Amino acid sequence: MPLSRLGVCSWSLRPSDPADLVDQVLATGLQAVQLALSPLVSQRETWGAAIGTLMSHDVQLLSGMMAPVGEDYSTIDRIRETGGIRVDAHWPANEAMIRAAAVVAENAGIGLITFHAGFLPHDTAHPERAVMVHRLQSIADICGRQGVRVGLETGQEDAHTLLAVLGEIDRPNLGINFDPANMVLYGTGDPIEAFEQLASHVVQLHIKDATPPSKPGQWGSEVPVGEGVVDWDRFMAIAASLEQDVDATIEREAGEDRAGDIRIALHAIGKHLP
Repeated sequence: MPLSRLGVCSWSLRPSDPADLVDQVLATGLQAVQLALSPLVSQRETWGAAIGTLMSHDVQLLSGMMAPVGEDYSTIDRIRETGGIRVDAHWPANEAMIRAAAVVAENAGIGLITFHAGFLPHDTAHPERAVMVHRLQSIADICGRQGVRVGLETGQEDAHTLLAVLGEIDRPNLGINFDPANMVLYGTGDPIEAFEQLASHVVQLHIKDATPPSKPGQWGSEVPVGEGVVDWDRFMAIAASLEQDVDATIEREAGEDRAGDIRIALHAIGKHLP
């Protein structure tokens, strides 16, 4: 099945306000977004009108993204300590955030929210694993009551761990937002092999590229699509073979010419689009 729709991640454009976001999205040549929902909850004065502004300019809302409270991406060690829904001290705020984001999503007709779970332990006996599984079950249930699906972002865990955790959580509205570059950036597996393993659970794709870290425990480098190690011909072939209907969003979190790099990505995968 070919990709249903293609858009851009709103945070990639670093917009100052909703009007700026609309201008930048349209400048990329796209007319759809995955929208960062956390600012709509925590910065209402600036972002409260975002959904109405996007809709008034016929920009489609493909999905939402929640940034868990307290995340620090300065180093891999720091994000391992602070990422996702792992940290006990931040769980009440993150639970409140997902409740608010789910309501915003339902009201806007957004059917999917994605985020990083936060380095789910591979060992089933690890004490944090059961806690995190329970929290993810709660998040899936909160979103499910609003008619919203949840997509766990790839990268911080290998594919085997994600598959096992999905089986433990056992919620029909929970799936995977597959980002091939994150598998490379975190050094958690070959992106094509991981995509093949997780394919039946994928609910959305990120279009992003990267080169591997030079040493274990360090970041890889995010680069424009086509300049990294992701095999885009194979990636798009897997995407086209999916039985389920999925959207894709171009994400760019490095570099200064974000709109230009997004246009590069659009050109690189253009031959694979219907």
